[in-house]
Amino acid sequence: MSNPHLAAGSVWRLHHDGQEIARLSVTDADMPWTHAEVEALPGFASFRPLFAAQERAVEEEDWEGADACYTQIRRALTMTFPDGSPVAEFMLHIHDDGTAGWRWHDEPFDTADE
Repeated sequence: MSNPHLAAGSVWRLHHDGQEIARLSVTDADMPWTHAEVEALPGFASFRPLFAAQERAVEEEDWEGADACYTQIRRALTMTFPDGSPVAEFMLHIHDDGTAGWRWHDEPFDTADE
């Protein structure tokens, strides 16, 4: 059972305020993670420091800091599947080397922290 969204070369898109700011071209899917090459578009550069801070927090096992970055990313960005439909929930990491890894789900994650 293969998922066409996960086929190598499939392009997921990252958006900020309705503007496409990055294209994620799938290179590998090792469920639950999907991996891609990132093509940064105008508007993406302002988010690089946030993704770098997230990566640093994960490397330092600063889970509170990583969660804070995740929250900021999810508030500011949306993602679409290759067919253009919205991704309900995702946890995205974009690395300095131009690659990305993310988990996604058809339903929003349970955020019962309120």
